[in-house]
Amino acid sequence: MASAQTPLLSRISAAWAVFLGLLNILNAGFCDEQVPLLLWTSEGISLPSQSPPTAGHIVGQQQLASYLEKALNVGPRNVVLFLQDKMSIEDFTMYGGAFGNKQDSVFPNLEGALMSSSSPLVLPAVSWPASNAVIGQLQDQLETSPLYMDPETLSQLRLNASSPALLVFRLPYGIGADLMSAKEILSGNDEVIGQVLSIMKTQSVPYTAIYTALRPSREAASLSMEAGVGGGRSLLQARGGYRERERERERQRRIKERADIYAPVEFKEREDTCILLWAKGLSVSILRSGRWEEHDLTPSTFGEGVSPKLHGSNCDKTKAKLVLNYENVLGHRSFKLIFAMSQRHYKVSARRWFTLDAVELEYDGTKATFNGSRHVYAPAEYSYRCESVTNFRWPLLIPRSSKDPANQWRVSFEDFQIQGFNVTGSEFSYASDCAGFFSPGIWMGLMTSLLMVLVLTYGLHMIMQLRTMDRFDDPKGPAISVPQTE
Repeated sequence: MASAQTPLLSRISAAWAVFLGLLNILNAGFCDEQVPLLLWTSEGISLPSQSPPTAGHIVGQQQLASYLEKALNVGPRNVVLFLQDKMSIEDFTMYGGAFGNKQDSVFPNLEGALMSSSSPLVLPAVSWPASNAVIGQLQDQLETSPLYMDPETLSQLRLNASSPALLVFRLPYGIGADLMSAKEILSGNDEVIGQVLSIMKTQSVPYTAIYTALRPSREAASLSMEAGVGGGRSLLQARGGYRERERERERQRRIKERADIYAPVEFKEREDTCILLWAKGLSVSILRSGRWEEHDLTPSTFGEGVSPKLHGSNCDKTKAKLVLNYENVLGHRSFKLIFAMSQRHYKVSARRWFTLDAVELEYDGTKATFNGSRHVYAPAEYSYRCESVTNFRWPLLIPRSSKDPANQWRVSFEDFQIQGFNVTGSEFSYASDCAGFFSPGIWMGLMTSLLMVLVLTYGLHMIMQLRTMDRFDDPKGPAISVPQTE
C-alpha cells in the first residue's frame, strides 16, 4: 500500500508544480502586480468545488470575496491566514522543485497540506490590492477581529469549532538579490506553516487555511534569476535587456508607493465629514513583568477593505471626539483608543485654535489618559501633522497624573495627522507641522557659525594689536643704544 501511494503523491506534487509553472509562463507578461493565493482545509473537510480562473485571468477584489464567501459558508470558520510580506508565482517555480529536483523544494509542509486537503484552491494571479484587503474581507465575513499570532502563542490558545476565529501569522520575505537568503527565509516560513498546522491538528479543530502575500516579489525574483541561477531563461532578458529592466524597477517603485498610501479614518455626522485621522503607524505597549508588550493597531485601522468601528464618536462646532474600537488587544477583550479635541478663540492671536486635549485608552472598565493640549495644537481651519507623537521619546503626550494608569502604557503614532474641525470633503486642510522653526540641525549650524565668527573676531583683534618697531638698526651707521631707563 505504501509503495502504491508514493508514486501517486509524487505525481500529484509534480502535477501541481507543472500547473504553477504553466501559469507562470502565461502570466509572465503581467504578473508583476499580482500575488498567488492558496486555500485549503484540514484533513477530512470538504468544500464545494470552485472552478479556478482561466489561465492569464487576474482575480480582483470582488471575485476573491466571492471565492472566500463560498468557502466559509460551508467550510470551517476557524481561519488561519499566513500573510507573507512578498510573494510571486516565480517563488514556487524557482524554489518548489518544479524542474524535477523535488528534494530541493522549500515547501514540503505546504505541499503536504495541499495534498491532504480534499478540495484545495489555487489562485495564481490575485491583484495585490485584493490581497491587501483579504484581512478586512475575512473580518467582515467572520464578524470577528483578527488575532496576530505566532506558534508559541497558538499553542496556549484553546479554539472552539463553534466560535469563528481569524488567526493571522505574518511571514517575512528576503528583499535582497541573494538567492540563498530568499530560499532560506521561504524554508523558514514553510517550517512555521508546518508548526501551526501541527498545533491545529493536535487541538482537533477543523480549520480553513489561506497562504498569500501583501505585495509581489517580482523584482527580487527577477534579479535573482538574472544573476545566473535557475532552471530556465531569465524573464527580464526575455523582456528586453537593460532599458526594459529600468522600466521594470520604476514600475515596482510606483507599486510600492501606492501600496503605502491608504485612505484616512473618516467620521461623519449627518452625512458630513467632521473628523479625519491618518497615521503610517499606530501602536500601543503595556509594561508587564518588567517587559514592554507591543500591539500594532495599524492593520485594524487603515487599509483597503478595513472599516474600523467608530461608535461613541461625536463632533460639533466646539468639541470633537473620535473613538476607535478594537477587540483582543494585549489580552483585553474590549479596547478603545479615544482622541478628544476642542477649539476656542484666543484673544492674543485673534484667531481660533484647536487642541488635542487628551488621548485616552479605555480597556475593560479602566481608563488611561494622556494630556496633549500643551504640544498638539493648530489653527482651527488647519489640520495638525507630526512625524512622531509619543509619550516616551521626545514626548508630546503626558500622563494626566503620576497615579494614572497611563504611566504603564506607551503610545506611538508615526507620521500622524488629525483634523477635527472645518473639514471640507474627505481631504485634510493645510497641515500645521509640529516641527519648530529652530530644529536641532538649525541650532547646530547657528552655534558652529557663531563659534567660527568668534574665532575670526579674536584673530582680527590680535592682528590689530600688533605694533611695528619705530626704530631700525642701520648697518652702516653706529649701533643703536637703548638705555635701560626707557
